[in-house]
Amino acid sequence: MEALRKEIQYESARYVDYSIESVFFGGGTPSILEASEIARVLDCLRKYYKLNCDVEITVEMNPGTADEDKLRRLRKAGANRLSIGLQSAENTELRLLGRIHTYEDFLQTYYRARDAGFANINIDLMSALPGQTTESWIRTLETITALKPEHISAYSLIIEPGTVLCDRLEEYPPVPDEDADRLMYRMTKQILAENGYQRYEISNYAKKGYTCRHNKIYWQRGIDHTANYAGFGLGASSLFENVRWKNTEDMEEYLRVFAGSGESADEKRCLYGEAQRETEKLSKKDWMEEFMFLGLRMMQGVSKREFARSFGNSMEMVYGDTLQRWARQGMLVEEGDSVRLTDAGIDVSNVVLADFLLNTL
Repeated sequence: MEALRKEIQYESARYVDYSIESVFFGGGTPSILEASEIARVLDCLRKYYKLNCDVEITVEMNPGTADEDKLRRLRKAGANRLSIGLQSAENTELRLLGRIHTYEDFLQTYYRARDAGFANINIDLMSALPGQTTESWIRTLETITALKPEHISAYSLIIEPGTVLCDRLEEYPPVPDEDADRLMYRMTKQILAENGYQRYEISNYAKKGYTCRHNKIYWQRGIDHTANYAGFGLGASSLFENVRWKNTEDMEEYLRVFAGSGESADEKRCLYGEAQRETEKLSKKDWMEEFMFLGLRMMQGVSKREFARSFGNSMEMVYGDTLQRWARQGMLVEEGDSVRLTDAGIDVSNVVLADFLLNTL
């Protein structure tokens, strides 16, 4: 934590002309930290950066990792949004996932957060779990909407190669087949809409006025080239003025760079350069791709006029064949200035979005 604060301080010179509209404590489980540690990080940010008066400050939280006192201290420190990783309201499904909490643990955390003054809470849910049925997923949706959180993120499980779940899949109950997965997907949209949640991105739903500002910065990054983001900590990613990079994931190296105190400014710059990985300068082609495949994740779609203004070429000139192909198949629709995915296109969004990667400019 000392090294993290030193990194935040050291990097502030890069962002002196910028103001901060969102702070997000994410990654693993930041809520295992003492509230005082998170408060010290926020104090450091306030000291060295210009935070907007209405800055959104989110802390990711696993149920059972914060008592009432910690939640009150987090709220007092300035955190004004929580993102709670529930995944399912069914304890049997949580056990199969290897989650350390029960639904009752979550419920206790949720009510404590409300009592502590948090008026903006997201709940993460996941469908297509091993052993999950359409009925149990509907129960989860109905149970959670009854709590009236301001935001719900609903993802479908992707079984990634190399994970414990993938390697031991035969030991688990079967995952829902494709038809059941599609039905769960449709029921998610229907039930959340019936309960006042507007879908604004493929997997995210919010009550009016509660869309996640932090996540929208990523999804609209290709549209708004001024929306930079700074990542601090082990393995954190940043994107600033057309350059993307990632911090080292090696703890010893990170501490060597940022926990030391005796280096000169020149030595510190050299060390920090060594701690950066995967540095990439984005090209016009990269921007065009991100404009399309990130912007199309949003329900509002992308603007043809904004594309032309940003890149000096019409969207039809660059992507004409791709647009026509998916429009003919009913996956894409053009309405005036807007190009967006249809419901059918959202169903196969990964395939459609991948088609906007350019082989040549």
